[in-house]
Amino acid sequence: MTTIRPQPDGREAYARFVPLTTRWMDNDVYGHLNNVVYYSLFDTAVNSLLIEAGALDIHGGEVIGLVVETHCNFFESLAFPQRIEAGVRVANQGRSSVRYEIGLFAEGAPLCAARGHFVHVYVGRDSRRPVAELPAAYLQILKTLTP
Repeated sequence: MTTIRPQPDGREAYARFVPLTTRWMDNDVYGHLNNVVYYSLFDTAVNSLLIEAGALDIHGGEVIGLVVETHCNFFESLAFPQRIEAGVRVANQGRSSVRYEIGLFAEGAPLCAARGHFVHVYVGRDSRRPVAELPAAYLQILKTLTP
């Protein structure tokens, strides 16, 4: 059985980019970003776009996204101090769920240093049950994230 090794994506694979910065505390004892930081950067990139578009209101919105699945492939190390550009795309959209795919690029690099995804299930803030359908503001921003 042959296993296909994941390969880094180029910038053309992503619909939008979010500039991010690393922090001193992000490095681990090996001198690069600790693996949990990559997941935090994924979350920051997607939620920044949703907040900026007016879809996500983290304090008072009726709909929130819960992460139900995550994954990351690492290709090159990133470290503090380094500027990062997070490419974001929507790979799949369901009735109440979205699979976001994110590529983390060193500033100006042609290929991502890490690529991953997470799946948000959108639920009522109080009920924590999946919504019947995504609100219009979400649908509008998601269109811009679909390559």
